[in-house]
Amino acid sequence: METRRADTIALELENMILTGAFADGDRLNEIKLAAHFNVSRTPIREAFHQLGTAGLVEQIPRRGVFVRHPGPMELVALFEYMAELEAACGRLAAPRISESALAALEAANATCAEAVAAGDSDGYYAENERFHRIIYAECGNSYLQNDVERLHKRLKPFRRMQLQLRGRLAQSMAEHKQIVAALTVADGDAAAAILRDHVAVQGEKFHHLLAGLKQVAE
Repeated sequence: METRRADTIALELENMILTGAFADGDRLNEIKLAAHFNVSRTPIREAFHQLGTAGLVEQIPRRGVFVRHPGPMELVALFEYMAELEAACGRLAAPRISESALAALEAANATCAEAVAAGDSDGYYAENERFHRIIYAECGNSYLQNDVERLHKRLKPFRRMQLQLRGRLAQSMAEHKQIVAALTVADGDAAAAILRDHVAVQGEKFHHLLAGLKQVAE
């Protein structure tokens, strides 16, 4: 129960950090937050751990937990690396993916489509995570899967933020369909190229990411 509560608290704190409620360098008070959320300090600590994994806070021994806003160049580098990892997953998964996994991708897309219709970016992202993790699992390479899963957690808050760009949900949905089509015909090069463009921050997505970070800084 407390672990699930920690997930909710981590998401709320993540939103507060990304919307600028906490400034870069602010110290997060464990006791005050426990009182605010009406929980013990255990789920607060677990939430801090999750935020640390995402790089949104830094835990300094004997000093406390401090908000950390990553710079734009750091994020661009991370997204660039993530795009290459996802491309590799798609290339390897194309000849290996099972029929049941393809069906699961179609099911995830159906739920994503419902979220697009409702304009629910958080609901879309939750199902989007399932979509991508199916591809990670089907790549058949545990080393690659571990690396991409770890970076996926690191970038989660910022990928969620990207989906708030006007029209991005529909665009992402269209790209999901292209990914499934490429995987269905075992076209690894196409799957890799689509996944790389799907994840990379460039053009409009890059400007939106910078604008979001600027709003947080202000």
